[in-house]
Amino acid sequence: MQEKTALLFKTAFEEDIFNGLTNHNKYLPSKYFYDSKGDRLFQEIMAMPEYYLTDSEFNILTNFKEQIADLCYKENRPFNLIELGAGDGKKTKILLEYLSETNVPFNYQPIDISQNALDQLALSLKKEMPKVTVQKIQGTYFEGLKKIEASTDKKIILFLGSNIGNMEHKNAIDFLSSIRLYMNDDDLLLVGFDLKKNPQTVLDAYNDSAGITAAFNKNILTRINNTLQGNFNLDTFEHWETYDPQTGTAKSYLVSTIEQVVTIEELELEITFKAWETIHTEISQKYDEQSVHWIANNAGLSIEAEFGDDKNYYKNYIFKKK
Repeated sequence: MQEKTALLFKTAFEEDIFNGLTNHNKYLPSKYFYDSKGDRLFQEIMAMPEYYLTDSEFNILTNFKEQIADLCYKENRPFNLIELGAGDGKKTKILLEYLSETNVPFNYQPIDISQNALDQLALSLKKEMPKVTVQKIQGTYFEGLKKIEASTDKKIILFLGSNIGNMEHKNAIDFLSSIRLYMNDDDLLLVGFDLKKNPQTVLDAYNDSAGITAAFNKNILTRINNTLQGNFNLDTFEHWETYDPQTGTAKSYLVSTIEQVVTIEELELEITFKAWETIHTEISQKYDEQSVHWIANNAGLSIEAEFGDDKNYYKNYIFKKK
């Protein structure tokens, strides 16, 4: 196996893939699910009847858009509406449309690692809501925030879709603490949290019968094949989902069904898999009220407001700096 010290990685993708697949417990970062194919597959996932998260957040934003807008525009000051991981912006458009129709002065600044997703979002908004000013920012969350931190305008930061659930609790606290550093006293942070519920409902959301989630999970292997000249055989890996109702932790894996060796030419790397060895690809954390309050408190945030959906599956919390 190639030693890391002998390699000069050209991209963060190369380094992350190398580190993940050479780790004792193999893993791949879930952020790399998203390329043009991954974006399309995720749109299909959000449209699945089993994937309750999308409908839950739609329900909240539809029912409480006026209250959320009032909090954003509380001091009658123009603001920047910054969205971390904007994707196609489908849910955010509910709020954007309301703000636009009520002539609230704001700029929309979507941040996403996928340039394709940003381009499609900006194009759709130009057609659907031409009055909305859009400033696309390509990069990771903190790369995007760093690009706009010099602005003195009020910031409303959106982190929807329960993306906070892709982090373990300690990492979620660190993440929110880092966002807090970019916030002024009057800025707001709106975060979506998926709540604990019937364990079967959770499992069905991440292991649909049509196999769309499995294809989405495996797409990271396709991306390695296409970008780094890998030779992963997707037919020899199975998508597997687990959920622990006590901790609220759902985990996604790719499981090698056979003993095999995979080569990644660009990394000069050979990876040996035992039969039934796993690659951990994603965590999807579920929360109760106590855990949300604990995370917020440890991140130096206070809860300004909270809004739940009709089924009590999901909540959007609005935070301020303590």
